Amino acid sequence: MYFPNRTRLYDVYEDILLDGHLSGVIAKRMDAVLNKEIWFETEGVKNRHMDALIHSLPFREVLRTIMETMLWGISGIEFLPGKVFDFEKIPRKHIKPELGMIAFEQAGTEGIPYAGLDNVWILGGKKDLGLLLKCAPYSLYKRGGISDWAQFIELFGQPVRIIKYDSFDEQTRSELKKILDESGSSLSLMIPRQADFEIKDGKQTNCDGNLQLSFIKAMNEELSITILGNTETTTSSYSTGYAQSKVHLEQQYEITRSDIIYTASMLNDSKFLSILQGYGYPVQNGKFVFAKDMDVEYLKTRMAVDKEVAQKVTVPENYWYDTYGIPCTK
Repeated sequence: MYFPNRTRLYDVYEDILLDGHLSGVIAKRMDAVLNKEIWFETEGVKNRHMDALIHSLPFREVLRTIMETMLWGISGIEFLPGKVFDFEKIPRKHIKPELGMIAFEQAGTEGIPYAGLDNVWILGGKKDLGLLLKCAPYSLYKRGGISDWAQFIELFGQPVRIIKYDSFDEQTRSELKKILDESGSSLSLMIPRQADFEIKDGKQTNCDGNLQLSFIKAMNEELSITILGNTETTTSSYSTGYAQSKVHLEQQYEITRSDIIYTASMLNDSKFLSILQGYGYPVQNGKFVFAKDMDVEYLKTRMAVDKEVAQKVTVPENYWYDTYGIPCTK
């Protein structure tokens, strides 16, 4: 592809993000990472000098941008020179990863190469178009289904008034039309008495609109599976049960763990650490660390296995601190 241009694709992405269900499941996945405790360690010891940065709103927005990269496929941040940690997000339509530059115009092919810019951080792969690519068809199909449902309600949600008149009696026709116009906005029909008229309302197969409703639910389930890997942690089905919900919750925990590993890897990228060093933060020989996932059921299973293993082999003391998130007082 000689002149790659994601402008129209990203227009579609921005459009489908207006979908309430999609934006909800995205927020659920992102909040599972954004609300995790995080700190900075220097040679295995917590560095309290970094706490003010970690608890600041700009740092939280960096975390959000990293998570958004999985949705869009690419993100860009320009860090502003100065003593205070601050940045501006680069419009994704202007980022041309295949060309390695930031275009002056969103549809243009001329711009500034970003590889040598110390204060510009581009995240994502050249060919990655993000999870929203998979979500787009379901969201658009769902929008059409809602439109069909609204039309069904408009047509068959209230009684149809039918008045018949003699085709040659124009005076009666005019008076009847006036009565219909003044008696509300319900669907009304005026037909000559001699005409053969029949309404096909679809009541045999879709008497209450369940056809559209089931279609919309199916699209919502596909969106939930695409973003969260399951459906039961967001909505319930008729066949749901404790065992099924537990399995789905475990699947979501695995996705959250993967997101945490991904986010930590991005935060500990040499590019980002060098940017923080430029702001004067003590990041040498250190790394960002997320708190361990305190899934009680998972830890119970892990503890049972660890006890058996500890009876046969020597388990290092720091293993227990790291695995179960116990603060080390040494």
